[in-house]
Amino acid sequence: MARIRAFSAIFMLVLLLVATGEMMGTTKVAEARTCSSASHKFKGACFSDRNCASVCNTEGFPDGDCHGFRRRCFCTRPC
Repeated sequence: MARIRAFSAIFMLVLLLVATGEMMGTTKVAEARTCSSASHKFKGACFSDRNCASVCNTEGFPDGDCHGFRRRCFCTRPC
């Protein structure tokens, strides 16, 4: 009988901890959407995100990333 009570108490404690953890993760933070556009000045295959970002800076974008199978440079900015 003592084992059943101990097991029930431990089970309830674990259930309470899981429920509390679930509630902490329910607050959602809105993230800004990111718009991307293919770079017009970048030439060749894109292997360095840093190089892509510097070319995108000259085009007026704050950042850039290499994407896709063909490794193209895409300039990004918040929408």
